[in-house]
Order: sequence, then structure tokens, then C-alpha cells
Amino acid sequence: MKPLVIIYWIRVALSIFAAAVSAIVATLQNAADIYTFVNGVTIALLVYLVSYYPLKAKFVNKVEKQSKIMTMGIFMYFIAWVVFFILFYSILEGLPLTA
Repeated sequence: MKPLVIIYWIRVALSIFAAAVSAIVATLQNAADIYTFVNGVTIALLVYLVSYYPLKAKFVNKVEKQSKIMTMGIFMYFIAWVVFFILFYSILEGLPLTA
């Protein structure tokens, strides 16, 4: 597989992970709707930005334009994050978490 395709799919997998973490944090906080979304977006951005450094170290000599490492899959990352965040948050809100 080409390096940019690998980066793309890694970012999709990371978006699902970030959505799960965001949904768990949002469910445990019991915050208002806007704070739930803002906290989730913050976690998603943090995961995206932190993932840049390991990807850059791995693919620095394999990608023709270094800026592609940062931008590859950014749209799909956030679309997948939104979809999975809503899914995970909806599932977790329906679960009885307290005894």
C-alpha cells in the first residue's frame, strides 16, 4: 500500500478511538450540550495533532510533500469522528452507569 493510503486509514482508526474517548468523557461529566461538544472536539483535535509526530517520523522519507502528512485524511477524520461520537454517546447515554 502507498504511504498516503496508510496514513489515511490510520487517521480513520484514530478518529474512531477519539470518538470513543470523547463519548466516555462526555457521559461521565454530565455537562450541558455545548460543553459536551466542545470537550469532544478538543479531544479530537488533540488526538489528530499528536498523531502527526509519529506519522511524520514513520513516513518522512516516503511521502513526496511533507505537508501531505498533516493534511491527508483530515476531512474524513472529522466526519468519522462526528458520526462515531454521536453513535457512542447515544449508546452510553442509554446505559445505566450508576448503581
